[in-house]
Amino acid sequence: MSYHPADNFHHMAVEDGEVPDFVDEMDEENYDQGGEAMDLNEYEMLTRVSDISSAQARAGKDLQGIPWEGLNITREEYRLMRLEQYKNYENIPSSGEAVDKECKQMEKGGNYYEFFHNTRLVKPTILHFQLRNLVWATSKHDVYLMSNYSVMHWSSLSCNLSEVINFAGHVAPVEKHPGSLLEGFTQTQISTLAVKDNFLVAGGFQGELTCKRLDKQGVSFCARTTYDDNAITNAIEIYDSLRGGVHFMASNNDCGLREYDMERFQILNHFRYPWPVNHTSLSPDRRLIAVVGDNLDGLLVDAQNGKTLSTVAGHLDYSFATAWHPDGQTFATGNQDKTCRVWDIRNLSLPVAILKGNLGAVRSIRFSSDGQFMVVAEPADFVHVYSTKADYKRRQEIDFFGEISGVALSPDDESLYIGIWDRTYGSLLQFNKRHNYGYLDSYL
Repeated sequence: MSYHPADNFHHMAVEDGEVPDFVDEMDEENYDQGGEAMDLNEYEMLTRVSDISSAQARAGKDLQGIPWEGLNITREEYRLMRLEQYKNYENIPSSGEAVDKECKQMEKGGNYYEFFHNTRLVKPTILHFQLRNLVWATSKHDVYLMSNYSVMHWSSLSCNLSEVINFAGHVAPVEKHPGSLLEGFTQTQISTLAVKDNFLVAGGFQGELTCKRLDKQGVSFCARTTYDDNAITNAIEIYDSLRGGVHFMASNNDCGLREYDMERFQILNHFRYPWPVNHTSLSPDRRLIAVVGDNLDGLLVDAQNGKTLSTVAGHLDYSFATAWHPDGQTFATGNQDKTCRVWDIRNLSLPVAILKGNLGAVRSIRFSSDGQFMVVAEPADFVHVYSTKADYKRRQEIDFFGEISGVALSPDDESLYIGIWDRTYGSLLQFNKRHNYGYLDSYL
């Protein structure tokens, strides 16, 4: 992963070639020919904050509340401008262009998740432009996400937003465990997050790990995985171990993959690879790990000893996302070459599918727990929901404006949440799974 000092994160997306703030762009578009700015009332109309409901969206209101009717540019014109001007970040020059020439997109038309609510009270943020796993749902109503220095909890049922941990100040563990830094951390800048059931793990820019049980006050464990200069914690996965109990894996820029238990918070394994590890995920049977990083090829490794069993080749740039289908036979990798590739472990010579994005890198992938859908997030503007039953050849395209901080499916697959990072239109989008008995869904 590309390394950037953490104190530059406010300007990071722009510095690295990605599109600047949405409202800044709209301001530029709304100057008249005489060079005079829009009047104050028009600007207030543009930036007025309000939630959007499914009923309002059905009546034709923009799901983000953007007042297109009062602007000098249509939504369609602005979409074309974004597609033309958004600069996808690449470590390997022209990797996305090469894919564009070789790959066609799968057909649109799927309609699996329906817009339900846009919550403007929630303001998701990102720290590093390549790391977008900062939104997690533990139920169809409970969402955890990063907002500046804070881990926040949003209840879509009560519409209540509460702070779980504030990393701007001093955070120290209230429990004593071997290897835990009892002095804790101050002003930890969180690069990645994972929340599952009752457990939360946050990873920091300097290799920090902070663990918390959601049903207990305070933090349980604080540690530094490494003191290397390039120590960013790139990804975390929490899972139920074959040995019993809950474990988590931390993927780091120091080329390490570490496994911890979440009862005593002791390190159980430390696997090393030749390049920074950007993302890992464990197979449903807990025997294989998909590993990707600053390398064109991905790895399939033995979960017990970390040894490489197979290599997956085909991507043209570095990868930042992995996910396993619940059947344990299929996994997916997401890359800066703007593709998500689906692999079958029984034949890794060629991918099962190559799925091309619209705008940029594939930063997050989530399979539904029933295996029917795969959610693929680009860095901005687009989330795709593919039907696995249709062999990934049919997709729903969710289209909005803004950088994506993360995507999350609830454990029962009923809710899909999308975090949008933007100075004015930052929000949390909620989509609900469509059912044939849709009239019952209104009874929540």
